[in-house]
Amino acid sequence: MLHDLTGMDPADIPMNDAKVLSLFRSTEALGVTPEQIRSPVGTIGLPDFGSRFTRQMLAETKPARFSDLLQISGLSHGTGVWLGNAQELIRSGTCTISTVIGCRDNIMLDLIYQGMEAALAFQITESVRKGKGLTPEWIAEMKKVNVPDWYIDSCQKIEYMFPRAHAAAYSISAMRAGYYKVYFPLEFYAALFTIDGIDHFDIELCCKGYGSILGKILGIEEKGVAAAAKEKASLGVLESALEMTARGFKFKPVDLYRSDATKFRIDETDRRSLIPPFAAVQGISANTAIQIANAREDGEFVSVEDFRKRTKVSRTVIETLERLGCFRGMSASNQLALF
Repeated sequence: MLHDLTGMDPADIPMNDAKVLSLFRSTEALGVTPEQIRSPVGTIGLPDFGSRFTRQMLAETKPARFSDLLQISGLSHGTGVWLGNAQELIRSGTCTISTVIGCRDNIMLDLIYQGMEAALAFQITESVRKGKGLTPEWIAEMKKVNVPDWYIDSCQKIEYMFPRAHAAAYSISAMRAGYYKVYFPLEFYAALFTIDGIDHFDIELCCKGYGSILGKILGIEEKGVAAAAKEKASLGVLESALEMTARGFKFKPVDLYRSDATKFRIDETDRRSLIPPFAAVQGISANTAIQIANAREDGEFVSVEDFRKRTKVSRTVIETLERLGCFRGMSASNQLALF
Protein backbone atom coordinates (compact mmCIF):
# COMPACT_ATOMS: atom_id res chain seq x y z
CA MET A 1 0.00 0.00 0.00
CA LEU A 2 2.84 2.41 0.82
CA HIS A 3 4.31 1.73 -2.61
CA ASP A 4 1.00 2.76 -4.17
CA LEU A 5 0.77 5.92 -2.05
CA THR A 6 4.34 7.11 -2.55
CA GLY A 7 5.44 5.51 -5.82
CA MET A 8 8.65 4.41 -4.09
CA ASP A 9 9.70 0.77 -4.34
CA PRO A 10 10.50 -0.62 -0.85
CA ALA A 11 13.46 -2.49 -2.39
CA ASP A 12 15.12 0.87 -3.08
CA ILE A 13 15.05 1.96 0.56
CA PRO A 14 18.57 1.98 2.12
CA MET A 15 19.30 0.12 5.33
CA ASN A 16 21.74 2.77 6.58
CA ASP A 17 19.73 5.99 6.45
CA ALA A 18 20.84 8.01 9.48
CA LYS A 19 17.44 9.56 10.24
CA VAL A 20 15.64 6.24 10.02
CA LEU A 21 18.20 4.49 12.22
CA SER A 22 17.82 7.29 14.76
CA LEU A 23 14.16 6.28 15.26
CA PHE A 24 15.41 3.24 17.15
CA ARG A 25 17.16 5.37 19.79
CA SER A 26 15.35 8.74 19.85
CA THR A 27 12.31 10.70 18.66
CA GLU A 28 14.28 13.59 17.15
CA ALA A 29 13.71 12.64 13.50
CA LEU A 30 9.94 12.91 14.08
CA GLY A 31 10.20 16.46 15.40
CA VAL A 32 8.62 15.55 18.75
CA THR A 33 9.86 14.92 22.27
CA PRO A 34 9.62 11.60 24.13
CA GLU A 35 7.25 13.29 26.57
CA GLN A 36 4.85 14.29 23.79
CA ILE A 37 4.44 10.77 22.44
CA ARG A 38 5.16 8.99 25.74
CA SER A 39 7.88 6.88 24.17
CA PRO A 40 11.67 7.13 24.45
CA VAL A 41 12.09 6.12 20.80
CA GLY A 42 10.30 6.78 17.51
CA THR A 43 9.31 3.24 16.59
CA ILE A 44 5.58 3.36 17.42
CA GLY A 45 3.79 1.60 14.58
CA LEU A 46 6.90 -0.04 13.14
CA PRO A 47 6.58 -3.82 12.67
CA ASP A 48 8.38 -5.86 15.32
CA PHE A 49 9.75 -2.76 17.08
CA GLY A 50 6.59 -0.88 18.06
CA SER A 51 5.47 -2.63 21.23
CA ARG A 52 6.10 -1.02 24.60
CA PHE A 53 8.30 -3.95 25.61
CA THR A 54 10.53 -3.63 22.55
CA ARG A 55 10.65 0.17 22.79
CA GLN A 56 11.99 -0.16 26.31
CA MET A 57 14.62 -2.58 25.02
CA LEU A 58 15.63 -0.03 22.41
CA ALA A 59 15.90 2.70 25.06
CA GLU A 60 18.26 0.52 27.09
CA THR A 61 20.42 -0.75 24.22
CA LYS A 62 20.56 2.39 22.03
CA PRO A 63 21.23 0.64 18.68
CA ALA A 64 23.41 2.58 16.25
CA ARG A 65 23.69 0.16 13.33
CA PHE A 66 21.43 -2.15 11.35
CA SER A 67 23.30 -5.13 12.82
CA ASP A 68 22.20 -3.97 16.28
CA LEU A 69 18.58 -4.23 15.17
CA LEU A 70 19.13 -7.88 14.32
CA GLN A 71 20.36 -8.44 17.87
CA ILE A 72 17.33 -6.69 19.37
CA SER A 73 14.93 -8.63 17.15
CA GLY A 74 16.56 -11.85 18.33
CA LEU A 75 16.42 -10.80 21.97
CA SER A 76 12.76 -9.80 21.78
CA HIS A 77 11.72 -13.13 20.24
CA GLY A 78 13.86 -15.43 22.34
CA THR A 79 13.01 -16.96 25.71
CA GLY A 80 15.39 -16.58 28.63
CA VAL A 81 17.52 -14.34 26.43
CA TRP A 82 16.72 -10.77 27.49
CA LEU A 83 15.10 -10.64 30.93
CA GLY A 84 17.47 -11.94 33.58
CA ASN A 85 20.16 -12.42 30.98
CA ALA A 86 21.26 -9.97 28.26
CA GLN A 87 19.51 -7.05 29.96
CA GLU A 88 21.57 -7.47 33.12
CA LEU A 89 24.79 -7.94 31.15
CA ILE A 90 24.25 -4.71 29.22
CA ARG A 91 23.19 -2.76 32.30
CA SER A 92 26.31 -3.84 34.18
CA GLY A 93 28.56 -2.94 31.27
CA THR A 94 29.75 -6.53 30.87
CA CYS A 95 28.90 -6.39 27.18
CA THR A 96 27.06 -4.25 24.63
CA ILE A 97 24.19 -4.85 22.24
CA SER A 98 26.80 -5.78 19.62
CA THR A 99 28.56 -8.42 21.75
CA VAL A 100 25.69 -9.96 23.72
CA ILE A 101 24.15 -13.23 22.47
CA GLY A 102 21.18 -12.07 20.38
CA CYS A 103 20.48 -14.77 17.78
CA ARG A 104 21.25 -18.49 17.68
CA ASP A 105 23.75 -18.00 14.86
CA ASN A 106 25.85 -15.77 17.11
CA ILE A 107 26.85 -18.68 19.30
CA MET A 108 28.28 -20.81 16.51
CA LEU A 109 30.10 -17.90 14.87
CA ASP A 110 31.46 -16.63 18.19
CA LEU A 111 32.79 -20.06 19.14
CA ILE A 112 34.42 -20.62 15.75
CA TYR A 113 35.97 -17.15 15.96
CA GLN A 114 37.37 -18.07 19.37
CA GLY A 115 39.06 -21.09 17.78
CA MET A 116 36.61 -23.94 18.39
CA GLU A 117 36.16 -26.69 15.81
CA ALA A 118 33.07 -25.98 13.66
CA ALA A 119 31.27 -29.31 14.30
CA LEU A 120 31.45 -28.87 18.07
CA ALA A 121 30.43 -25.22 17.80
CA PHE A 122 27.35 -26.29 15.84
CA GLN A 123 26.49 -29.00 18.37
CA ILE A 124 26.69 -26.53 21.25
CA THR A 125 24.61 -23.99 19.34
CA GLU A 126 21.84 -26.50 18.67
CA SER A 127 21.69 -27.49 22.31
CA VAL A 128 21.62 -23.93 23.62
CA ARG A 129 19.07 -22.60 21.16
CA LYS A 130 16.67 -25.41 22.19
CA GLY A 131 17.13 -24.60 25.87
CA LYS A 132 19.09 -27.76 26.69
CA GLY A 133 22.13 -25.93 28.03
CA LEU A 134 25.75 -27.07 28.15
CA THR A 135 27.41 -30.28 29.27
CA PRO A 136 30.44 -30.13 31.62
CA GLU A 137 32.58 -31.34 28.70
CA TRP A 138 31.41 -28.50 26.46
CA ILE A 139 32.05 -25.93 29.18
CA ALA A 140 35.60 -27.25 29.49
CA GLU A 141 36.10 -26.96 25.72
CA MET A 142 34.71 -23.42 25.74
CA LYS A 143 37.13 -22.42 28.48
CA LYS A 144 40.02 -23.91 26.51
CA VAL A 145 39.41 -21.35 23.76
CA ASN A 146 38.99 -18.53 26.30
CA VAL A 147 35.22 -18.07 26.11
CA PRO A 148 34.45 -15.71 29.02
CA ASP A 149 32.49 -16.92 32.03
CA TRP A 150 29.64 -14.45 31.43
CA TYR A 151 29.12 -15.93 27.96
CA ILE A 152 28.98 -19.48 29.30
CA ASP A 153 26.56 -18.42 32.04
CA SER A 154 24.37 -16.67 29.47
CA CYS A 155 24.17 -19.84 27.36
CA GLN A 156 22.98 -21.78 30.40
CA LYS A 157 20.02 -19.41 30.91
CA ILE A 158 18.72 -19.52 27.33
CA GLU A 159 15.50 -21.46 26.71
CA TYR A 160 14.92 -20.61 23.05
CA MET A 161 16.83 -18.54 20.47
CA PHE A 162 15.59 -16.77 17.35
CA PRO A 163 17.35 -17.39 13.99
CA ARG A 164 19.30 -14.47 12.54
CA ALA A 165 17.63 -14.82 9.12
CA HIS A 166 14.20 -14.19 10.66
CA ALA A 167 15.60 -11.27 12.63
CA ALA A 168 17.00 -9.82 9.41
CA ALA A 169 13.65 -10.08 7.63
CA TYR A 170 11.86 -8.32 10.49
CA SER A 171 14.52 -5.61 10.76
CA ILE A 172 14.43 -4.91 7.02
CA SER A 173 10.65 -4.53 7.22
CA ALA A 174 10.98 -2.13 10.16
CA MET A 175 13.61 -0.03 8.37
CA ARG A 176 11.44 0.24 5.28
CA ALA A 177 8.41 1.29 7.30
CA GLY A 178 10.60 3.71 9.24
CA TYR A 179 11.76 5.34 6.01
CA TYR A 180 8.18 6.12 5.03
CA LYS A 181 7.45 7.32 8.56
CA VAL A 182 10.27 9.87 8.35
CA TYR A 183 9.99 11.00 4.72
CA PHE A 184 6.34 10.24 3.83
CA PRO A 185 4.57 10.67 7.20
CA LEU A 186 0.95 11.01 6.12
CA GLU A 187 1.28 8.15 3.66
CA PHE A 188 2.74 6.07 6.49
CA TYR A 189 -0.11 6.83 8.87
CA ALA A 190 -2.73 6.31 6.16
CA ALA A 191 -1.37 2.83 5.52
CA LEU A 192 -0.92 2.08 9.22
CA PHE A 193 -4.48 2.94 10.22
CA THR A 194 -5.91 1.22 7.14
CA ILE A 195 -4.08 -2.04 7.84
CA ASP A 196 -4.00 -2.12 11.65
CA GLY A 197 -6.42 0.51 12.90
CA ILE A 198 -9.83 0.02 11.30
CA ASP A 199 -11.27 -2.18 14.04
CA HIS A 200 -10.14 0.01 16.95
CA PHE A 201 -10.31 3.51 15.49
CA ASP A 202 -12.44 6.08 17.32
CA ILE A 203 -13.31 8.78 14.78
CA GLU A 204 -15.01 11.18 17.17
CA LEU A 205 -12.15 11.00 19.65
CA CYS A 206 -9.32 11.30 17.11
CA CYS A 207 -10.95 14.25 15.35
CA LYS A 208 -10.79 16.15 18.65
CA GLY A 209 -7.02 16.05 18.47
CA TYR A 210 -3.98 15.44 20.64
CA GLY A 211 -5.43 16.38 24.04
CA SER A 212 -8.44 14.10 23.77
CA ILE A 213 -6.35 11.19 22.50
CA LEU A 214 -3.87 11.60 25.35
CA GLY A 215 -6.70 11.75 27.87
CA LYS A 216 -8.14 8.49 26.55
CA ILE A 217 -4.78 6.72 26.79
CA LEU A 218 -4.23 7.92 30.36
CA GLY A 219 -7.76 6.85 31.28
CA ILE A 220 -7.22 3.31 30.00
CA GLU A 221 -3.85 3.04 31.72
CA GLU A 222 -5.32 4.27 34.99
CA LYS A 223 -7.81 1.41 34.93
CA GLY A 224 -4.96 -1.09 34.75
CA VAL A 225 -6.15 -4.69 34.72
CA ALA A 226 -9.74 -3.45 35.10
CA ALA A 227 -9.65 -1.96 31.59
CA ALA A 228 -11.87 -3.76 29.09
CA ALA A 229 -10.20 -6.00 26.51
CA LYS A 230 -11.40 -3.68 23.76
CA GLU A 231 -9.81 -0.70 25.48
CA LYS A 232 -6.49 -2.49 25.85
CA ALA A 233 -6.60 -3.56 22.20
CA SER A 234 -7.09 0.06 21.14
CA LEU A 235 -3.94 1.36 22.85
CA GLY A 236 -1.69 0.70 19.88
CA VAL A 237 -3.94 2.68 17.53
CA LEU A 238 -4.29 5.47 20.09
CA GLU A 239 -0.50 5.71 20.49
CA SER A 240 -0.08 6.07 16.73
CA ALA A 241 -2.84 8.70 16.61
CA LEU A 242 -1.21 10.57 19.49
CA GLU A 243 2.12 10.58 17.67
CA MET A 244 0.57 11.68 14.39
CA THR A 245 -1.21 14.64 15.98
CA ALA A 246 1.90 15.53 18.00
CA ARG A 247 3.72 15.87 14.67
CA GLY A 248 1.22 18.50 13.59
CA PHE A 249 -1.12 16.36 11.48
CA LYS A 250 -4.82 15.86 12.14
CA PHE A 251 -7.86 13.76 11.35
CA LYS A 252 -10.82 15.13 9.42
CA PRO A 253 -14.37 13.87 10.06
CA VAL A 254 -15.73 11.10 7.85
CA ASP A 255 -17.03 12.71 4.66
CA LEU A 256 -19.99 11.49 2.60
CA TYR A 257 -18.20 12.22 -0.67
CA ARG A 258 -14.49 12.21 0.14
CA SER A 259 -14.17 9.21 2.45
CA ASP A 260 -13.06 5.93 0.90
CA ALA A 261 -14.90 2.74 1.74
CA THR A 262 -12.07 1.01 3.59
CA LYS A 263 -8.89 3.11 3.29
CA PHE A 264 -7.68 6.23 5.06
CA ARG A 265 -7.06 8.99 2.54
CA ILE A 266 -4.79 12.02 2.58
CA ASP A 267 -6.78 15.24 2.30
CA GLU A 268 -5.35 16.65 -0.92
CA THR A 269 -6.70 20.13 -0.11
CA ASP A 270 -4.15 20.70 2.68
CA ARG A 271 -1.84 17.63 2.75
CA ARG A 272 -1.79 17.80 6.57
CA SER A 273 -4.84 15.67 7.33
CA LEU A 274 -6.24 12.17 6.96
CA ILE A 275 -9.85 11.47 6.02
CA PRO A 276 -11.11 8.27 7.67
CA PRO A 277 -13.02 5.66 5.63
CA PHE A 278 -16.60 4.62 6.28
CA ALA A 279 -15.36 1.26 7.60
CA ALA A 280 -13.56 3.07 10.44
CA VAL A 281 -16.93 4.16 11.84
CA GLN A 282 -18.01 1.87 14.66
CA GLY A 283 -21.01 -0.17 13.49
CA ILE A 284 -20.23 0.05 9.77
CA SER A 285 -18.87 -3.15 8.28
CA ALA A 286 -16.57 -3.27 5.26
CA ASN A 287 -19.45 -4.49 3.08
CA THR A 288 -21.70 -1.65 4.21
CA ALA A 289 -18.89 0.82 3.62
CA ILE A 290 -18.50 -0.45 0.07
CA GLN A 291 -22.27 -0.13 -0.47
CA ILE A 292 -22.10 3.53 0.54
CA ALA A 293 -19.11 4.25 -1.68
CA ASN A 294 -20.69 2.49 -4.66
CA ALA A 295 -23.96 4.39 -4.25
CA ARG A 296 -22.12 7.68 -4.75
CA GLU A 297 -21.30 6.72 -8.33
CA ASP A 298 -24.87 7.59 -9.33
CA GLY A 299 -24.42 11.21 -8.24
CA GLU A 300 -25.00 13.29 -5.13
CA PHE A 301 -27.63 12.30 -2.60
CA VAL A 302 -30.58 14.71 -2.65
CA SER A 303 -31.80 13.76 0.83
CA VAL A 304 -31.27 11.37 3.73
CA GLU A 305 -34.13 9.29 2.35
CA ASP A 306 -32.40 9.13 -1.04
CA PHE A 307 -29.22 8.02 0.73
CA ARG A 308 -31.07 5.25 2.57
CA LYS A 309 -32.75 3.93 -0.56
CA ARG A 310 -29.60 3.91 -2.66
CA THR A 311 -27.25 2.49 -0.03
CA LYS A 312 -29.80 0.16 1.64
CA VAL A 313 -28.09 0.72 5.01
CA SER A 314 -29.82 0.30 8.35
CA ARG A 315 -31.44 3.03 10.42
CA THR A 316 -28.64 2.61 12.98
CA VAL A 317 -25.99 3.40 10.37
CA ILE A 318 -27.91 6.47 9.24
CA GLU A 319 -28.22 7.69 12.83
CA THR A 320 -24.49 7.20 13.34
CA LEU A 321 -23.57 9.11 10.18
CA GLU A 322 -26.03 11.82 11.13
CA ARG A 323 -24.36 12.19 14.52
CA LEU A 324 -21.01 12.52 12.76
CA GLY A 325 -22.35 15.39 10.65
CA CYS A 326 -22.44 13.59 7.31
CA PHE A 327 -25.94 14.85 6.45
CA ARG A 328 -25.45 18.43 7.56
CA GLY A 329 -27.50 20.72 5.27
CA MET A 330 -29.29 17.81 3.61
CA SER A 331 -33.08 17.44 3.58
CA ALA A 332 -34.60 14.53 5.45
CA SER A 333 -36.84 13.35 2.61
CA ASN A 334 -37.14 13.57 -1.16
CA GLN A 335 -40.45 15.40 -0.80
CA LEU A 336 -38.93 18.18 1.26
CA ALA A 337 -36.05 18.36 -1.19
CA LEU A 338 -38.46 19.54 -3.90
CA PHE A 339 -39.23 22.82 -2.13
